[in-house]
Amino acid sequence: MEDVSSRTEIKQKLRENFDGKIVAKDLTKKIKEGANVPVYVLEFLLGQYCSSDDEEIIEKGIGTVKKILSDNFVRPDEAQKILSILREKGSFSIIDKVTVKLNIRKNRYEAEFSNLGLSDIPVPEEYPTRYDRLLCGGIWCMIQLDYDYDENEQNKNPISITRLTPIQMPQVDIKELKEGRSKFTKEEWIDVMLRSIGMEPDEFEEREKWLLLTRLIPLVENNFNLCELGPRSTGKSHIYKEISPNSILVSGGQTTVANLFYNMGRKTIGLVGLWDCVAFDEVAGIKFKDNDGIQIMKDYMASGSFARGKEEKAASASMVFVGNINQSVDVLLKTSSLFDPFPEEMAIDTAFLDRMHCYLPGWEIPKFRPEHFTNDYGFITDYLAEFMRELRKDQYGDSLDKYFRLGKNLNQRDTISVRKMVNGYLKIVYPHGEFTKDDLEEILCLSLEMRRRVKEQLKKIGGMEFYDVNFSYIDLDNFEEKYVGVPEEGVDKLIPNGMLNPGQVYTIANGGNGMIGCYRLESQMLPGNGKFDRTGLGTNRESKEASNTAFSYLKANGNRISASISTTTKDYIINYQDLQGIGMTGELALPTLIALCSIALGKPVLSNLAVLGEISIGGSIMKVTEIADSLQVALDSGAKKVLIPTASFVDMGVPAELMSSFQFFPYQSAEDAVFKALGVD
Repeated sequence: MEDVSSRTEIKQKLRENFDGKIVAKDLTKKIKEGANVPVYVLEFLLGQYCSSDDEEIIEKGIGTVKKILSDNFVRPDEAQKILSILREKGSFSIIDKVTVKLNIRKNRYEAEFSNLGLSDIPVPEEYPTRYDRLLCGGIWCMIQLDYDYDENEQNKNPISITRLTPIQMPQVDIKELKEGRSKFTKEEWIDVMLRSIGMEPDEFEEREKWLLLTRLIPLVENNFNLCELGPRSTGKSHIYKEISPNSILVSGGQTTVANLFYNMGRKTIGLVGLWDCVAFDEVAGIKFKDNDGIQIMKDYMASGSFARGKEEKAASASMVFVGNINQSVDVLLKTSSLFDPFPEEMAIDTAFLDRMHCYLPGWEIPKFRPEHFTNDYGFITDYLAEFMRELRKDQYGDSLDKYFRLGKNLNQRDTISVRKMVNGYLKIVYPHGEFTKDDLEEILCLSLEMRRRVKEQLKKIGGMEFYDVNFSYIDLDNFEEKYVGVPEEGVDKLIPNGMLNPGQVYTIANGGNGMIGCYRLESQMLPGNGKFDRTGLGTNRESKEASNTAFSYLKANGNRISASISTTTKDYIINYQDLQGIGMTGELALPTLIALCSIALGKPVLSNLAVLGEISIGGSIMKVTEIADSLQVALDSGAKKVLIPTASFVDMGVPAELMSSFQFFPYQSAEDAVFKALGVD
C-alpha cells in the first residue's frame, strides 16, 4: 500500500515535469457518470478548466465543463433541437465527432457530423490540411457553426464551419516525456501509467499491475496480436474504447473484408490502415460476411500486409481479441483449450491461433469494484494516447541480446512474439531507455509466459507439430538456462492422482471429430443373469459395437483371465464419458474389457494409467495410429503410466522428452493387457 508521502511525491514530480498534461481522475469519474462522452473528450475540457490545486478554481471549472457538455455536446436524440438553436442564434459551438472527405466534383472538403446527423457541410481547407486525422476515420472536435440562410440562394447550405478545434493533443514532445520519465522510479512510473488509464495501483497486486500494463502493448507496438479471455467486468475492452482515440472497438464482432482491410469498389483502406489498434469485442461473435475474411486476417496478422485485387497493402494496426470465458479455467484446461470461446472456425485453426503473440490471462485480473478506480492524478488521456502513438516508432527489442539468449524450443514465430512483447513492455515502463539487466529479465520472463500460453493450447489442438513448449532463456554472463512455465499448468488433471475405484478406466483414443481425446469408463456389477448395459454412448453405432465386442470376448475367454469372473450370474453396467467434448470414440473394446475385469475381480487398475490400443472380436491387437499425439494427450490429461501394444511400442518415433514422462506397459494379447492394467504379474 502506497503511503500518503509517496503519493504526494509522485504528484509533485508530475507537476514539475508534466504540468498542464495531468488531471485528477476523480474529476473525470464525477462527470463521466453523468455524461456519455469518451474519456479523452472529458479530460481535454478538464485540463483546460480545472488544472489547479485551488478548490475554488476546480469547482468553478467543473461547473464550466458541465455547462459545456450540457449545452454543446450533441446527443443523437437532441440533434434537431441543436439545429433549431443554431438557426435561432445564428452561431453555436458543439462537441461532436467529425469526419471530412474531399468532394472531387465540387473541389471542396465536406464534413460529416456523427451525432448531429449532418453531412456535406463545407470545411475550410486549413483544417483537413492541418489535422489529417479528420480525413482518416474522424476525430472529436469543438466546432463553431454559423447559420446564414439566403432566400436568393436556396441551393446553398446555410450551415458553415467557422472554427474547428480537435479535442486531442496537436503534438507531443517525446523528448520531454523521456526526460520526465527519468525523474521517476520504476514503481512510481507504473503507478502513474495505471492511474492514467483510470486504475488505482494500490488495489492491485504486483502481477496484476503488469497484466494491466500488458493491455497497452498493442497501442505502443506495431502489428501486435493480443488475445485476452476472462470473466466479465474486468475491463477487457475499456482501454481500446475509452482510453485511446487511436484505437477502435468492433463491437459484436461482425465485419467485412472491405470494412476491415480494403474496399475494392471505393479503393479505400479499411480500419487497419486508419487506426493504431483494432479490437474485437466478444470474440465468440466474430463473423466475416466474406468467405476469405479469416484467410486475409491470417495473412495480415503474420506479415502486416494483405493482398486485395492486384495490389498488396501494408498497415501497422495491432489486432486485439477480447471475450468472456463462461467456464472456470480449470474446466477449460481439462476438457478443451483456452481458445474455446472463439468461433469454431478460429478455435481449431492452428495457423490462425499461432499468429497470436500474447495470451493475457484475463481470469487473473479481479472483477472491478469502485475502489479499483483512482481519484488521484494521471496523464490526460489524449496526452497518454499520443505519446504511446509516438513510442510506436521506437525499438528496444534488441536490448535483449546484450544479456540473454532465447532457448532452443522457441521457433521463429515464438522469437518474434517474445521480442515484440519485450519491446512493448520497455516502451511502456522504460520509455527513456534506461533499465538494468534485472529489469529486462523480469520483462523477459513475463513475455515468455504470455507466448507459452498460446503454444500450450496449440499443442492441445494441433498435437506434435507444436510440441516444443518448454520455453527458456540463457543468461550470457554465466550461461545458466532458466525455464519459464505458465501458472495454470498446476491445475488438476483429467486423470487424477492416486488409486481409482475398481471398474474405472481412462483411455486415449480418436474421437468423433477426428481429434484425439481422453475418455472415462465407470463400471458397476450387480447380481443378475449376465446382462450388459451401457450409458453415455448415445446413438453411436461404432461405440456400441466395440463395447459388445468386449463383452462377447469376456464371455468366450473370461476363464483364461480368472475363473472367478462370471458373465452368467452378474449384470454389468458401464458409463462412458467423453471428457473433452470431441465426440464419442469407437475404440472402446479393450478399455471396456479391462473395466469389466476390474469390477468383476474388485481390483482397481494401476494409478495414473492411460489405456492405448484396441482389440478385435477375435482378440487381435490393433496398432495405435498417431502414437506421438496420443501420448501427448495422455500427458496433458495427467497420465504417468501407459498401457500400449508391443508393436506400437517398438516402432515409436517419439521425442525422448515425451518418452521419459511415462512408465510403459507393453502388451501382446488382450489377456496380457488386462493383467498388466490390473498390476498382476
